[in-house]
Amino acid sequence: MQQLDWIVLSATLLFIVSYGVYKTKGSANVEDYILGNKETPWWTVGLSVMATQASAITFLSTPGQAYHDGMGFVQFYFGLPIAMVVISMTFIPIYHRLKVYTAYEYLEQRFDLKTRSFTAILFLIQRGLGTGLTIYAPSIILSAVLGWNLTVLNIIIGSLVIIYTYTGGTKAVNVTQKQQMFIIMSGMFITFFLILHLLPNDMTFSNAMHIAGANDKMNILDFSFDVENRYTFWSGITGGFFLMLSYFGTDQSQVGRYLSGKSDKESQMGLIMNGFLKVPMQFFILLTGVMVFVFFQFNPVPLHFNPVNQGAIEKSVYAKDYHSLEKQIAELSEEKKEYNLLYIDHLNQNYDNPILRNKLTSLSNKEKDLKEQAKEIIIKVDPKAETNDKDYVFIYFILHYLPSGLIGLLLAVILSAAMSSSASGLTALASTTAIDIYKRNLKTEKSPKHYVNATKNFTLLWGIIAIFFACFASLFENLIQLVNIVGSVFYGTVLGVFLVGFYIKYVKANAIFWAAVVSQLTIFIIYYYTIHIYPNGQEKLGYLWLNFIGATLTVCLSSLLQLFTRRKL
Repeated sequence: MQQLDWIVLSATLLFIVSYGVYKTKGSANVEDYILGNKETPWWTVGLSVMATQASAITFLSTPGQAYHDGMGFVQFYFGLPIAMVVISMTFIPIYHRLKVYTAYEYLEQRFDLKTRSFTAILFLIQRGLGTGLTIYAPSIILSAVLGWNLTVLNIIIGSLVIIYTYTGGTKAVNVTQKQQMFIIMSGMFITFFLILHLLPNDMTFSNAMHIAGANDKMNILDFSFDVENRYTFWSGITGGFFLMLSYFGTDQSQVGRYLSGKSDKESQMGLIMNGFLKVPMQFFILLTGVMVFVFFQFNPVPLHFNPVNQGAIEKSVYAKDYHSLEKQIAELSEEKKEYNLLYIDHLNQNYDNPILRNKLTSLSNKEKDLKEQAKEIIIKVDPKAETNDKDYVFIYFILHYLPSGLIGLLLAVILSAAMSSSASGLTALASTTAIDIYKRNLKTEKSPKHYVNATKNFTLLWGIIAIFFACFASLFENLIQLVNIVGSVFYGTVLGVFLVGFYIKYVKANAIFWAAVVSQLTIFIIYYYTIHIYPNGQEKLGYLWLNFIGATLTVCLSSLLQLFTRRKL
């Protein structure tokens, strides 16, 4: 990194933290600290909701996901707009009418304390893990690529988030997320158009899409009913819908964003805004990854993007074999470039040459084979090494091909996104712990200032826990998928509890509690035997289906328990 990059990076992060602290100094009561005094306009609600979901993992892993597997991942988000409508019509009016601080307060009013506590604890477990991952994700990649100390990076990112979240609570998260979203999207748009500029001069965007299509990167829709396939239209509409319904409707990190809205209408408009913009945003980020793939059809492509694995090989007896593969892929890169340029010439003459398309597919398969051979060498060097390098693709491109200054901006994008999601996670963890666990179990009522201080202290505590988890986490396949897998294991059960509460009025407390317990244990078993023991996407059940199964199982079990239990539950 050049000095200009350091200046851009440092100035951006310093501005965000300072602005957050300055704009939100002092909170007189819990409503102000947790709900931002319900003063948030709809467009800030929408941006905050989007920023909370758009973690650093989104901007590191999603382009790499598209680089390797194409645009099909966008199907994961197809259920989101529908979920936003359902939440706006059902969840938001109930939450606002009951004047709750957290989503789980509603469950005690509808059922009982143990149901509220159980769902709150499930949330704390999965969100605690998720917040640690949002800190860990950029740290592990930046440390590997830039040589920075991983532990120090975890502490720096976590500490920056704690500073303004501790002082300003939800209001600080909301005001900083506006700036973060501006930085994030500006950086991504600049990068996208710079990639287009770096492509051969006679190449149009249409040409680029044809090259991507010839390499199976533009297969957006998959209407198959194969449950082993992670991303299909049907898994997105069903499993994705249930995941989004649970995440945005019952996860306090998101519920807290729109509970701070000025009114029902403002909160609803913010969520609908997210529903309109989220899928196009993810499509654009995936398309950026596809354009990086197209860029590497005309430029030398690394045999493996993860520098840690490369460094380990250089020190091993397999270095010569690896260098032989590097030589082969360099020669293949030159051959790909020649055929792609020839293909462009034909396209510019309005002829999509099928012979050249087949040749490009053949060369792409040869490249995949060489990369697989490289992974086999990596495993020989270190059997525990993570051979999946999707998360390193985009950062490799940034550091090797973007001009000075823009590198600093893109690193600021990554760190801003990490801070944004982590801040939302910390406020949600702190508010849930303070309201649903601490305050609910206190024997005597305390002053408003006491609960503000307690929530601040829980913010600090969860920040330290998240940093600790980030320091001891391990890389697993593709980070964006790992975060969604963690959520899918827990979200279905929690969503089922809320759906029963909202729509099935005859089900009572004991029935829903035991149904939720059984459902969650069942999901753990299903996850272990269909996903956990099948690494690298070869599992027997796409993880999105866990959301559908968990929610459906909770609803059906509780209904049956209530119907077939003789005494009133």
